[in-house]
Amino acid sequence: MTASRSARGRRAATQAGPLARVKVDVDAADQLVYKISCTACTVRSGKPWSAYRPGEDNGYLGTMDRWTFHLVEKHPDSDAPCLAFLGEAQQRLHERREGGTTADE
Repeated sequence: MTASRSARGRRAATQAGPLARVKVDVDAADQLVYKISCTACTVRSGKPWSAYRPGEDNGYLGTMDRWTFHLVEKHPDSDAPCLAFLGEAQQRLHERREGGTTADE
């Protein structure tokens, strides 16, 4: 059985830690879109910094990777479960930049 959208949101919020506000939406193609915003940081328009980006890479891993990098850069003393996967996030970023495939493919 597939987890509900709210259950996925609770899981992502737990992984993202106390500085995160998580929302899970459904896009036009019926795909789940994860939006993680920072409760401490704002962007130039005064809105909260967000890991959501226009485009297709807003699934769980893509969004959580961007959030993890934000925590490491802007909140180095923060404690969030997702930080345990920093090495894997860095590897995925390296592979995207090199234009290669992931080890799972």
